[in-house]
Amino acid sequence: MNDASAAAPVPHALAASDVTPVLGITGLTRSFVQGDATIEVLRGVDLTIARGEVVALLGPSGSGKSTLLQAVGLLEGGFGGSILIAGVEAAKLDSHGRTLVRRDQLGFVYQFHHLLPDFNATENVVLPCLIHGATHAAAEARARDLLTALGLGHRLTHRPSQLSGGEQQRVAVARALANRPALVLADEPTGNLDEHTADIVLAELLRLVRGEGSSALIATHNERLARKVDRVVRLHEGRLE
Repeated sequence: MNDASAAAPVPHALAASDVTPVLGITGLTRSFVQGDATIEVLRGVDLTIARGEVVALLGPSGSGKSTLLQAVGLLEGGFGGSILIAGVEAAKLDSHGRTLVRRDQLGFVYQFHHLLPDFNATENVVLPCLIHGATHAAAEARARDLLTALGLGHRLTHRPSQLSGGEQQRVAVARALANRPALVLADEPTGNLDEHTADIVLAELLRLVRGEGSSALIATHNERLARKVDRVVRLHEGRLE
C-alpha cells in the first residue's frame, strides 16, 4: 500500500535481482582502543543471507552481536572488510547514500521499543512511511494493516504508555516492516520481556517477516529461536561458528 511513485529516488544499484543476496559480509573487523590496549571485537566475520532467509545470531553477552548489527545497519563507522546490502558496497556510500539504504532496505527492532511516547500506535508506524515518501492515506492504511496483522487492531489509537510490554514491541515490529525492507535487523528484540511474552512476540516477528517476503538477522540469547529460523550462526570471540 506504499505510494511507491511518491518515494524519493534511490541509487540504481539498489534495484538488485532476486538472486543477489540481501546481505554479504566479507572479512568484517572492528576494534576499539582502551588506554594502551586494542580490543578486537570482530575478527574477520563472513556471512551471507539470501532473500527471504531468517538467520538467528546467537552468542553470549560481549561476543560482538550488537557491534555486528550496528555495522550491517550502517549506524557507525570504523569497520574493516566489506558489507554488501542488496548488492551495494556500503564502504563506497557517502552519508546520504547510507541514509537511503537504511531508509529503503533496512528495518530495525531493538531490545527497547523506542516508540515516540506522544504518538499513538498507528502514528508510530505511519511516520517512517511518510519519511519514505508515502501519502498520509497510504501510510495510515499500511500501519493499520500491519498492526491488525499483529493482533493490535483494537489498540490503534493507544499511546505506548497505554500498551503492555509485548504490545509495545509488536508496534516496534510493525514500524520496522513499514517500508517493506529487504532486511530486518533485530537486536535482542525480546530481551525485556518475560519468557511467555517473548515467545509470542518472536513468533509474530517471524510470521510477519516471512509473510512480507523480507529477510532477517536476529541477535538473541533465546536458544528456542534456533528451532524456528532457517539457519543459526554463533558468534564467539569475534568470529562466526
